[in-house]
Amino acid sequence: MKLHRINALLIRHLYLYRRSLPRLMDIFYWPVMDILVWGFFSVYLEKSGMTGFNAVSVLLGAMIFWDLLNQSQKAVSVAFLEDVWEKNLINIFVAPVRVSEFLGATVLIGLVRIALVSVVLGGLAFLFYHFNIFVLGFYLIPFVANLLLFGWILGIFTTGVILRYGTQAQILAFGLIFIIQPFSAVFYPISALPHALQIVAFFLPSSHVFEGLRAVLSGNAFPAGPLLLASVINLLYLALALFFFMAMFRRAKIKGLLQKLD
Repeated sequence: MKLHRINALLIRHLYLYRRSLPRLMDIFYWPVMDILVWGFFSVYLEKSGMTGFNAVSVLLGAMIFWDLLNQSQKAVSVAFLEDVWEKNLINIFVAPVRVSEFLGATVLIGLVRIALVSVVLGGLAFLFYHFNIFVLGFYLIPFVANLLLFGWILGIFTTGVILRYGTQAQILAFGLIFIIQPFSAVFYPISALPHALQIVAFFLPSSHVFEGLRAVLSGNAFPAGPLLLASVINLLYLALALFFFMAMFRRAKIKGLLQKLD
C-alpha cells in the first residue's frame, strides 16, 4: 500500500466535490434539514410535557450520530458507484492502484465528509437548540469510532454486492442503511422492539452504540460493556466484509464483470 496513491485518489474525489452542487447538497443540505425538523420536533415534545426526559439532547444526539453512520456508509459505496457511473472503474484498476489503496481513499474521503457534517450539525444544534454534542467529552471517541467503522463495513459489503450483481444492486448504496435503522434503536430503546427483533438488534453494533448514547445523555454511567460488545462485533463484521469484497473483486476480474460495470 502506497500513501501517494491513496493521496492521489483522495484529491481526485475532493476536486469532484468542489465542482458538484449535488455532492455538496448531500453533505450539507439533507443533514441540515434533518437537524431542523428533529430539533423543532424535540423542542415541541419538551415544551408540551409529553416526555419525561430531555428530548432535545436525546433525540438530537441520536439524529446527529445516525447521520454520521449514514455518511460513513455512503462515502464508501457511493465513491465506488461514481466511478461506475463515470465509466472510470477500468481506468482506476489499469493504473497501479491496489484494492486496499482504493478502499483507503474512500475511507479518507468519508472522514472528510464526516468532519464537515459534524461541524455543521454541531454548530446548528448549539445555535438553535443550545445542545452541545461535546458535552460527552472523551465518550465521543468510542461512540463515533464504532459508528464510523460500522458504516465503512456496510459500504464495503454493499460494494461487494454491486461487484457481484452489477448496477441493478446499486439501490443498496442508498437503501441498506435504512433497512437496519428500525433494528438499530436510534430513537427508542431495544426493549421497545418485539423479542424476535431484539435478537436482530443484538447483532448490530449500532444498536449498542445508540443504547449507550441514550444512557450517557440521560446522566447514567458510561456503558463500557455494550460499547466493548459493539467493538467486538464490528471487528468480526470487518473481517467478513473484507473477505467478501475481495472474493467478489477476484470473481469480477475472472468473469470480466468489471468491464460490464464500466
